[in-house]
Amino acid sequence: MTPWGIVAVAGLMETGWAPGLKRSDSFTGSWPSVVTVVLALGPFWLLSRAMKTLPVGTAYAVWVGTGAVATAVAEVFRFNEPAFAMRVAGIGLIIAGISALKFA
Repeated sequence: MTPWGIVAVAGLMETGWAPGLKRSDSFTGSWPSVVTVVLALGPFWLLSRAMKTLPVGTAYAVWVGTGAVATAVAEVFRFNEPAFAMRVAGIGLIIAGISALKFA
């Protein structure tokens, strides 16, 4: 897999631990806390692998942006969070920023 593919996979993995963080109840719930920590380690490891060949700032920004977009979209579908026009526009701007960084 290419380094950019690794960054994309790591960003998509964010959809697992970010919602788990909320469900861990400030790390007072045993299983949600364990699952959250385990799911958080995977994306960090993948990002570190990709950063062997990619610029740190760009790789990190694309990773964070990908994770933010994927998590926001997943939450709209999984938990019926509202998809207001401003939210959709914001997600679009993040995608535009990720694309600009990736292809710059």
